Amino acid sequence: MTSIDVRDLTKEYGPRRAVDRLTFSVRPGRVTGFLGPNGAGKSTTLRLVLGLDKPTAGTATVGGRAYTALRQPLRHVGALLDAQAAHGSRTGRD
Repeated sequence: MTSIDVRDLTKEYGPRRAVDRLTFSVRPGRVTGFLGPNGAGKSTTLRLVLGLDKPTAGTATVGGRAYTALRQPLRHVGALLDAQAAHGSRTGRD
């Protein structure tokens, strides 16, 4: 199993700071929720973890490596950033 480690992650869009020095770890085998109000930086953080955007500062690793450096990343991490994109009859495990 693989851990996710975020250290001092920051993302700025011009003068606006969307993620501000965020640090957390998700240990293997844990179900972890990521909650916050609209505009809190949840989706931005997940985009940074998945390598879909580049951080202004800090790091996000999966199993000690950047997600984009993993040989077969979908064997380690699954993500659904838009819940409306999920097929109605599929479960989270599927």
